[in-house]
Amino acid sequence: MSEHILIGVAWPYANGPLHLGHLAGALLPPDIFARYHRLKGNQVLMVSGSDEHGTPITVRAEREGRSPKDIVDFYHQQFAENLEAIGISYDLFTRTTTPNHYAVVQDMFLKLKENGYVYKTEMLSPYCPTEKRFLPDRYVEGTCPYCQYAEARGDQCDNCGKPLDPTDLISPRCKFDQTPPEFRTTEHFFLKLTALNEKLLEWVKPKTYWRPNVYNFTLNMLQEGLKDRPITRDIEWGVPIPLEGYDDKRIYVWFDAVIGYLSASIEWSKLQGEPEKWREWWQGPCKSYYFVGKDNIPFHSIIWPAMLMGYGGLNLPYDVPANEYLNLEGRQFSTSRNWAAWLPDMLAQYDPDPIRYVLTINMPEARDTDFSLSEFIRRNNDELVATYGNLVHRALSFSQRYLDSRVPELDPDYQGDERMIARIQESFDTVGDMLAACHFKDSLKEVMNLAQFGNRYFEEKAPWKQRKQDPKAMAETMYECLRLVDSLKILTYPYLPHSAEKLHGLMGYTDDLLSHGWRPSTPPHGQKLPEPSPLFTKLEVEEG
Repeated sequence: MSEHILIGVAWPYANGPLHLGHLAGALLPPDIFARYHRLKGNQVLMVSGSDEHGTPITVRAEREGRSPKDIVDFYHQQFAENLEAIGISYDLFTRTTTPNHYAVVQDMFLKLKENGYVYKTEMLSPYCPTEKRFLPDRYVEGTCPYCQYAEARGDQCDNCGKPLDPTDLISPRCKFDQTPPEFRTTEHFFLKLTALNEKLLEWVKPKTYWRPNVYNFTLNMLQEGLKDRPITRDIEWGVPIPLEGYDDKRIYVWFDAVIGYLSASIEWSKLQGEPEKWREWWQGPCKSYYFVGKDNIPFHSIIWPAMLMGYGGLNLPYDVPANEYLNLEGRQFSTSRNWAAWLPDMLAQYDPDPIRYVLTINMPEARDTDFSLSEFIRRNNDELVATYGNLVHRALSFSQRYLDSRVPELDPDYQGDERMIARIQESFDTVGDMLAACHFKDSLKEVMNLAQFGNRYFEEKAPWKQRKQDPKAMAETMYECLRLVDSLKILTYPYLPHSAEKLHGLMGYTDDLLSHGWRPSTPPHGQKLPEPSPLFTKLEVEEG
């Protein structure tokens, strides 16, 4: 019986190119997860898009003499091209500037207001006299009142992760000119999180299957008690407030972005010609997963569930498998500080699957991890080329040379090597369980262990010797090696889809790999094998 699986992927902010930190933290894990579930035959809907509102975009546009639309159009197009090239298989990658998104956000706002979870009140907002504008929370910096981190932002502390308001900061300063902002009284709408605190706590407590970092952080915040949070701002670039008299205000970007999971699902349904189909994932039996980086945990484990509760009738998250940070040579990736390995540059120099492999085998699931170009090259050469690629090339090249480029024809009573069959099945069971639980790093290690087993098997059986001493034994050995290679293309597909599809063709198939499902694959006796070619390319270490 197939399941419905909704996969919400963090929306990249359209203010700069994607880097490998984005990919390892939030964009690659859901693709691996989605591809696994599609192989399982489940009904997957994976959606995301470009997050295109907020003051950082207007500031960049002003300084470059362009319109905000010019900025977001450029980066949305770049995102779409890069994500397709790296193989992120969205059902829909859209954007937050569509009429559909505006309508869904405004409906959410009005319904929450009608249900008593949105109200208006006066608040103190930071204003920069030099810039002559109200400042977005992230453009106010100061000392965190909880952990004393000196560079906390007005929306969140990057050190302890707690959500903040600019008025919480000790010694606040404007990010533009480093002067203390003026706090002026202005009227805004608030999300009444206090009214949902107990209900959220009751909902979260049983979710002990969440990753410890997500579960403990969320539980602690709820036990400490939530504060109501403003959901509008004094800006001109964003979703308009659907009420009269608020033309100079917009819905706050964090509020509108999380609604994108719902609006994208609705847009996808319309594009399918089935406008109500989205309800299968949002109102029917379904498990909803939200893949984000650790800086986005509270927005997806607390605030988005609160909005869904307040709206009513929509499925709450099943899991929020947030990753920690990928660092670059010991320092945190930073778009603003231009410290990153940029995805467009990596794709211009390297094939996509090695990038996917190294980011997965080193994925920051439980703690921060580090990326370096030298380690990327080493893993490509030692693991993809010398282990997995070597096994595939040996098996296919030997079959081309000594078996007339065909899968061996064996006696009808041949039952197969029980050790090989059991080892392959063990990998499918182990890897499948790990993938279902969102353990991507260790599951890929198990796949590579199977490839290492294949190399040992090939050496142990020595078909080059059997060819002269016992041709029948050689044919059986090569059949088992091809059985293993055929199964490895299924096991590697979630992680390395481009090479898996290539290997599917090299094994002589012309059908869709997905139609083979998540199970050991056995090549038909006598199937013709095309001329083999390497799956991966050895990389040279750059000097200097």
